[in-house]
Amino acid sequence: MGFAEVLEQVGSTGRFQVIHVTLLSLPVLLMASHNLLQNFVAAVPGHHCAPANLSAGDPPASPARLLSAPLDAQGRLLRCRRYTRPQWLLLPGNDSAAAPELQNLSSSELESCEDGWVYERTEMSSNIITEWNLVCELRSLKQMSQTIYMGGVLVGAMIFGGLSDRFGRRFLLLFSHLLMAVSGTCVAFSQSFSAFCCFRFMGGAAMSGIILNSFSLIVEWIPTQIRTIVGTGTGYCYTIGQLVLTAVAYSIRDWRWLTLAVSLPFYVSFLYSWWLVESARWLVLNGKEDVAVKNLHRVSRINGRKKEGKKITPETLCSAMHKELSSSRGSHSALDLLRTPGMRRITICLSCVWFSTSFGYYGLSMDLQKFGVDIYLIQVIFSCVDIPAKFITTVVMALLGRRPSQSGTLLLAGITVLSNILVPAELQTVRTSLAVMGKGCLAASFHNCYLYSGELYPTVIRQNGMGWVSTMARIGSMVAPMVLLLGDLLPSLPGLIYGGAPFVAGIFALFLPETLGQQLPDTIQDVEERFAGRGPSDVPPIEEELVLKEVKNSLMKEAI
Repeated sequence: MGFAEVLEQVGSTGRFQVIHVTLLSLPVLLMASHNLLQNFVAAVPGHHCAPANLSAGDPPASPARLLSAPLDAQGRLLRCRRYTRPQWLLLPGNDSAAAPELQNLSSSELESCEDGWVYERTEMSSNIITEWNLVCELRSLKQMSQTIYMGGVLVGAMIFGGLSDRFGRRFLLLFSHLLMAVSGTCVAFSQSFSAFCCFRFMGGAAMSGIILNSFSLIVEWIPTQIRTIVGTGTGYCYTIGQLVLTAVAYSIRDWRWLTLAVSLPFYVSFLYSWWLVESARWLVLNGKEDVAVKNLHRVSRINGRKKEGKKITPETLCSAMHKELSSSRGSHSALDLLRTPGMRRITICLSCVWFSTSFGYYGLSMDLQKFGVDIYLIQVIFSCVDIPAKFITTVVMALLGRRPSQSGTLLLAGITVLSNILVPAELQTVRTSLAVMGKGCLAASFHNCYLYSGELYPTVIRQNGMGWVSTMARIGSMVAPMVLLLGDLLPSLPGLIYGGAPFVAGIFALFLPETLGQQLPDTIQDVEERFAGRGPSDVPPIEEELVLKEVKNSLMKEAI
């Protein structure tokens, strides 16, 4: 008997699980809003240099203002250079006497935009680009701000993964919700670009804490047979969240109010998260059997199985989990992810899978303007493709298993993105369609690897494992924008890298063990037995007696 049987005794698919999963999934709706917020608050509008010595009342598109902006070879206004003085001779109605001066116009002196820029505000009335003039010489700061946010997600994954294994999932989740709400509010009221980046970094760290701890609390309170369904539902919350972001951004065209709108709900989630129940698995493995029993009694009452729940005592719970307790004695660290052959293979393969999935996903998703389509429309298209992609991968996970689903989505994503290299640049519709298909495959891969990784890592170091692979994903998302710079050397090189990485990761995924229909591993020994092809073995009687003796001694000390 293990924890799965104890959970079944108090109700594994009852009212508690429905409420618990729903409350944990609601904040996922707004995770996409923060991850993809940059597409709207940092969209680069059309712009050209503000002319000098003109009345401030002149409209931006007036002929007088346009006379200060020279044209490029394609007849478009230059964005970063202007004439030193307005070229009035270009106004309609000037006579031919000005012809000699017009002939010398090409040699007129040009200068940088000393008086700022004139922006087109058709999509956003205000964003960080227009707020702090992040164009021309400062245009790289746009990408830097997103890299800083992803850096926060990376640091959060490194910190919150280990801390939640030590201090509990619920406490870190509460802190992460509050940090997200406060940092998002501060972003909305930032008065400088440096303050904006600082608070976005904090929001990225909070995002990791929410993702890691929400997922662990969901997985550790539900039975094996419904993990796929629940994981799919949570994944669709993120998909719906992308559509929510589009609707909110379309309605709110000011970046400060938009940021505030997607941050305030986290105050609500912080308040109701006090109702959430700490993982009983984690409590038992950390010597808090009494609290675990109280939580199980609470679950049994909510599920209408109070009578069955009363039968659970600290002694019976520890007896049921004697194998997990005996194997989890002693401290665990991130080094355990590589200490044994089975854990080493899992960690290496999952690192490649998570890095490549995030690398390709954000490489395609974070610069929507490059597709030449309205950013609201392309965001909707990119969001909607996730719906069939996640449905198909869910069916494959349930029927064929996690491993073929994980490998297949990555291989198909790589092939799709690599195919784009062969499509001529003038076939923009075809290239955009292939990019959308590739993004759908990568979204399906993300959907798969969250569930798959949680099933592969044992309870005693699950958060360390999820924190590590999430770290690899964040590194991938931080590296992705830099690859675009390689396009200056060879235009097809970014596409080759974006497609090659998922393809290689798809091969690595084939070396992972299958977890379909299997119980969650609680110990490293469970993982090694799975790789060896053996079922879980019972703890030897003498070891079982020692474990029970230690439990009784602990209970006596607490009573004293």
